[in-house]
Amino acid sequence: MTQHPFGRLISAMVTPFSPDGAIDLDGAAVLAKWLVDEQGHDALVISGTGGESPTTTDAEKEQLLRAVGEAVGDRAKILAGVGTNNTAHTVELARSAEKAGAHGLLVVTPYYNKPPQSGLLKHFTTVADSVGLPVLLYDIPHRSGVPIATETLVRLAEHPNIVGVKDAKGDIAATSDVLRRTDLAFYSGEDAATLPLLAVGAAGVIGTSTHFVGPRTKEMILAYERGDVAGALALHRQMLPLYTGIFRTQGTILVKAGLRALGLPAGPVRLPLADATDAEMDQLRQDAKAAGVDL
Repeated sequence: MTQHPFGRLISAMVTPFSPDGAIDLDGAAVLAKWLVDEQGHDALVISGTGGESPTTTDAEKEQLLRAVGEAVGDRAKILAGVGTNNTAHTVELARSAEKAGAHGLLVVTPYYNKPPQSGLLKHFTTVADSVGLPVLLYDIPHRSGVPIATETLVRLAEHPNIVGVKDAKGDIAATSDVLRRTDLAFYSGEDAATLPLLAVGAAGVIGTSTHFVGPRTKEMILAYERGDVAGALALHRQMLPLYTGIFRTQGTILVKAGLRALGLPAGPVRLPLADATDAEMDQLRQDAKAAGVDL
């Protein structure tokens, strides 16, 4: 039986800012309610990389988590992105998130400093030891510089607080092996890889374009789970132009552009990101329309 500790449909929610670049807590509450109540999300990641966590302060992260938690109540789980490339800082963020009411944590592989596997093992277990919350590991080597090796994942699965992985490794054989050998719940970290990963036992997706195609993505997952493979494939193909198009430039940039087009809270991005150009917005509209979404 596939485990899905945080449901099946999750988005790494963008963080709304006001026009002057300040955090927009009221906007975050509105956006979170829309994602849960209109887009069918089972959980939201707050302050993931998609939420521009590298450019928000620790205080802003805590304020954002509390605002979103109050907005959605018990209608969805809230996961806090707490990963950094500094173990002590990650522990501080994890403890702060626990106090602020998070239901779980997303902890990305330490980036840029390229720790060895022994360092990854110690990093993740130290963070998991510091709190009483369930932890998802975020394996994204093309951005962090280091993969979490299969044997490391197998050892990490022994920790009672480490319950799953956001998988953006792009190695379906390695993922299959970990799923075969552990009880970890895997969530696709690439929108277009969701259906292929379901085929080897994944639980769902932590998505980006899912800000706009939440209900159909959840239906695709549920269709596959009930054995309607043809129906799931048809939905995958419908949404593929947006699943991939949202990443023509950095995903947060285009999600915010699309939300602004819909009149939803988003605001600008913070440097070093840059807001979508007119050409990028025109392309996003084309990709969205091809997937049946009008922006």
